[in-house]
Amino acid sequence: MSHISFEEVWNLVMRIPEGSVATYGQIAHLVGHPHAARIVGFAMHAAPPQVPCHRVVSSKGGLSDAFQPFGCATHRFLLEIEHIPFTADGCVDLASCLWHPHFQQEGNS
Repeated sequence: MSHISFEEVWNLVMRIPEGSVATYGQIAHLVGHPHAARIVGFAMHAAPPQVPCHRVVSSKGGLSDAFQPFGCATHRFLLEIEHIPFTADGCVDLASCLWHPHFQQEGNS
């Protein structure tokens, strides 16, 4: 059984464009481990500074309390800088800004 590589996760998260977000589960699915959302969270916590971890949110658009120095407030601030919209309950409005990657299939240009 193969395992999920943090570097593979980080490389994918680096592709999320400014103004868009992805969910932990979405990233897990895209790297071929659809039940590994929690591992994606661990990868985000261990990511180097150049990885835009703030662009990854929960399946309901929830924010992470792991952001320093102020937890969810820091996470929200980083997203607001990129004009990410929020719903009235404080979650990211996934309907407006969820990333939809387009992967090229091998052999096609």
